[in-house]
Amino acid sequence: MGVAVGGGAERAGACRLGGLVAQPSACGGFPWVCAWQLLQPALVCLATGSRSFPVHVNMSEEDDRIRSKRIFINHLDCYSSGNIGKYLSNCVVGSSLEEIEEEEEEMEDGSSTREDTFTNKPKGGTFQIVGTLSKLDNKQPDFSMEIYRFTDRDELLHHLLECDVIVYNISENSEQIDEASWAASALHTEIENFWGPKMFILISTVMTWSQSKLPDPDDPEIAFTEEDYRRRKAHSNFKDHVNAEKLIIKLGKTNKKKFVTYIVAAGLQYGAEEGVLHPFFKAAWLGEIPALPLYGEGFNIVPLIHVTDLAGVIQNIIDHKPRTHYLLGVDEAAHTLGEVIKCISKNLGPGKIERVPKENAFLSKDLTQADIEHLFVNLKMEAVFLKENFNIKWIAQTGLVENIAVVIKEYRQIRGLTPIKICVLGPPAVGKTTVSAKLCKHYKLHHVQIKEVITEAIAKLETITTISQEEEEEEEEEEETGDAAEILEAVRENMEQNAGQLDDQYVIRFMREKLKSMPCLNQGYVLDGYPKTYEQAKELFNISDEDAEEEAGGKMPLFDKTIMPDFVIFLDAPDEFLKHRVMNLPESVVVGTHYTQDRFLRTLMQFREANTDDETILNYFDELEIHPQNIDVSKDDDPKYADVANLIIQTVGNPHNYGLTPEDKEAMDRKAAEEHLALEEAEKAKRERRETEEAAEKIARWEEWSKRMEEVKRQERELLEAKSIPLRNYLMKNVMPTLIQGLSECCKIRPEDPVDFLAEYLFKYNPQIDEDM
Repeated sequence: MGVAVGGGAERAGACRLGGLVAQPSACGGFPWVCAWQLLQPALVCLATGSRSFPVHVNMSEEDDRIRSKRIFINHLDCYSSGNIGKYLSNCVVGSSLEEIEEEEEEMEDGSSTREDTFTNKPKGGTFQIVGTLSKLDNKQPDFSMEIYRFTDRDELLHHLLECDVIVYNISENSEQIDEASWAASALHTEIENFWGPKMFILISTVMTWSQSKLPDPDDPEIAFTEEDYRRRKAHSNFKDHVNAEKLIIKLGKTNKKKFVTYIVAAGLQYGAEEGVLHPFFKAAWLGEIPALPLYGEGFNIVPLIHVTDLAGVIQNIIDHKPRTHYLLGVDEAAHTLGEVIKCISKNLGPGKIERVPKENAFLSKDLTQADIEHLFVNLKMEAVFLKENFNIKWIAQTGLVENIAVVIKEYRQIRGLTPIKICVLGPPAVGKTTVSAKLCKHYKLHHVQIKEVITEAIAKLETITTISQEEEEEEEEEEETGDAAEILEAVRENMEQNAGQLDDQYVIRFMREKLKSMPCLNQGYVLDGYPKTYEQAKELFNISDEDAEEEAGGKMPLFDKTIMPDFVIFLDAPDEFLKHRVMNLPESVVVGTHYTQDRFLRTLMQFREANTDDETILNYFDELEIHPQNIDVSKDDDPKYADVANLIIQTVGNPHNYGLTPEDKEAMDRKAAEEHLALEEAEKAKRERRETEEAAEKIARWEEWSKRMEEVKRQERELLEAKSIPLRNYLMKNVMPTLIQGLSECCKIRPEDPVDFLAEYLFKYNPQIDEDM
């Protein structure tokens, strides 16, 4: 069980007890009269088992400080709670009081909008953020001082008693409702053991109002305000939310001096990572669909609030301790869902929306049931109390639509979706297109080539000019059609006069439009082989005087940062290398291009003349401190330039995108599985081939051995036969004649004992015996 210490409230010479700070007196040290004040809370805490006790020692009015408050927030690793915690961790305690104090001095009745039992001095350290995580193994946020990992609720209560403010956010996760209700009830039972006031803030949702009757049925334009909270009626799926609200409001009425509670009914939160609206931001940024889906008609008014503005509301509640305990957390706008989606599409995506049935929302994998219900709510709300009494540093006070540029910039930065802009330059046939294609594939960027840009621009002009006047509904569209017709006619005339080529003014115009297109602004681009000269670069990237904001004393040329490349790559090689490379190109590649011998040599000569040591396009980027990376491709033997591309990737760094899509991951997993299967099959085939070879070799060895054995046996037989000839001769001469006669006689007579007969016969007719006799 961790204990958090330290924080912005500690000062040199200060004494910290129970996480709180007591300042020494002006004369040095702590007077004896204060000893009991310091020790009494500690002794009581030891007796009760509590670890949280305040020490209030007012030694000097000049050195008086508001100590750094500890704020508990649940699920700090989630979108809403995380952004609120991050914001509060940078806020100084009481910093939102200054403007309100000035306004209060001007109030005629002298009344205060804050609870009288709390101090209002805007001094002291920043808030110390502690809390829990939605998953225990998730990483602790950098802004948090400590994460509470508890085994039971008694341990959690022990931690909550150490905190000054307890914030439970149930707007994201309804599973936290039970814990929030328990926490408020458990703290309420410990009121008598508090050694200082505690505040409990419940961040709920406007869905607890979704079924409320209009304040004035005769005037639907009248908005709901905080004063209507007693008449609110919740959506059927948010009954538990409203029950938690009622319970916590009730618990805060018992002893407001020690335990005060607040409810913030937050609108649909956006900003930073974008929360519920993130699927729409992501779809718009990716640009993979021609129009953003708008579920339903889109006429419903959705209460919204930027998540950082909601954090500002929480900060103001902590600092101001208002008398009003139920607050609406919404901005001043009353945007419909259609206005929101159309705004996102126009400023980040394709610029169009497509109305689809509401039911289609339930088919989206990125939207939960609660998300969909928030999108379909229809409530017009006005946070009167926030506007009149709080000092909020708004990011989007007037709503998402009017502040979309700020919201999109924040979204890109936090999500790491800033565009990567690369310009690849070099002489003809050096491999610019090959390298550019590799970079586009690696970083998922748009490959910008002159020929394709011109073709696309002319096709777009032709499409616009063919729109019939009957289909045009807006004056702006009519003007666009007229301008397009004039430009198209001028382009065609120019191409006729220049043998199919376009003047720089048109090429630069089309190229600028391409670089300013939403896909290039979102993901980025690889500009392939353009601009070719210093003047072209100047015309393409510089800002005209009427559009530029004058910078005092600035010597650097003003340029359009939205389209200026971040990295300039100059591929180079000796002319002989380039000529040899072109000569070795296949005929199918050369036909119809400038790689024919005459055209290539002329183009190469023009490039060298336009890029001398004194006058080169690289000077333009050097002047803007965008220093090009020079690469000699003649040192790379690989015709696909893999090493060159890897060298550039090392310079540029990691991709700035969403990474692999589920489809990409599935395809990659499938490819990996196929490769694994192919590898296994190859190993199996190799193993079988090896086994077959071993078996064949074994058989061959066996056959060879058998042949050798047969030869050995044959030789043995021959040797045996050779050695047996004298013996056979001996037998044939001395034994066989008598034996054959004996056998013949035996066959004739057929005695009962032929062996005995034969023995007697041999003995009787043995030639040797006859000779001896």
